[in-house]
Amino acid sequence: MPNDTSRGRTNPHPSRPGSGRPGGQARAAQPRQGGPHGGAKAHAGQAHSPRQGAAPRPSPLPRGRRPEAPLGPDDPRRLGGYTLLGRLGEGGQGVVYLGRDADGDLVTVKLLRGGVAAGQRARSRFVKEADAAQQVAGRHTARVLDADVTGDRPYIVSEFVEGPSLQHVVEDRGPLPPPRLRKLALRTAGALAAIHRAGIVHRDFKPGNVLLGPDGAKVIDFGIARTTGADATPMTTGPVGTPAYMAPEQIEDEPVGPPADVFAWAATMVFAATGRPPFGTGPSAAVMRRVTSRRPDLGELEGPLRELAARCLDKNPAARPTARQLVRALRDGQAPAPKPRPKRIPRYRWRMMIALALVVSAGFTLGILF
Repeated sequence: MPNDTSRGRTNPHPSRPGSGRPGGQARAAQPRQGGPHGGAKAHAGQAHSPRQGAAPRPSPLPRGRRPEAPLGPDDPRRLGGYTLLGRLGEGGQGVVYLGRDADGDLVTVKLLRGGVAAGQRARSRFVKEADAAQQVAGRHTARVLDADVTGDRPYIVSEFVEGPSLQHVVEDRGPLPPPRLRKLALRTAGALAAIHRAGIVHRDFKPGNVLLGPDGAKVIDFGIARTTGADATPMTTGPVGTPAYMAPEQIEDEPVGPPADVFAWAATMVFAATGRPPFGTGPSAAVMRRVTSRRPDLGELEGPLRELAARCLDKNPAARPTARQLVRALRDGQAPAPKPRPKRIPRYRWRMMIALALVVSAGFTLGILF
């Protein structure tokens, strides 16, 4: 792990003029080769240092994109050396702000909800998010610039990606045309390959977590990501994710690994191509039931990507290709060789079969008695 955020503030970038912190501490940590990447919600372009002797020049707000909401009376105006400009969104874990750094460049600041009053579980999860984001190195994931996870108001600073989410683009303008869809598929598969290479499972890959910036698609938000490996422990219990893009093993509370992200990637590509997820919409319970028991509806998705998506949406995680195989297949224009069909029936399938047998038996018994 390149940066241990559990010990306090981390910053994988070199110090810049005027970027010191209260107490006289300047940011001086050097980046790894290629720089760390990762995702919190919403992000900003790479910062640049001002000319020697010149005052920092604030960069303008992105064209056509203002903060979604002004700061409220309870919102902080500054965090560390960052000035907060407005709210970009919020969730169960924290609030996401648009801000400026000391050089005037736009950044995204994710503040842990509750601050010093947040429980140990929430703080631990926030630390893991920062660690996960800083381990990922890829061109198509948003970079983490700074983090302070031990103070009274833990926060993570990441780059601001100027552009809407895939969710908003498809809802506003309709499905993507084939050339753009192919680029999206390749870039997001590359992002997943980088995430998995770092030993991370995203666990909430979906259209809302894919931003379409000027440099192409970028994957964001590691809020419920977890590490893999023998010493990894789940951060939550029960199903975690967005129902329409969750894999069957997530819904059935089975072990979740990289294949779950591959399943979500395929569901996201179906949405981008058709305007709807492959298992439909509606109440969460109904959607999850379709995910575990019905075939996906691939709609108008055509060509090699249709076959690839169908393979990725297999109910059995062992039958899905890896993210690395997805990248290779998309570059070569052909699907990877199919994996041998797993002989072992997943535990969630056994449970469904047993439950069905019990229901049938109970019905038969009641019919005889009454």
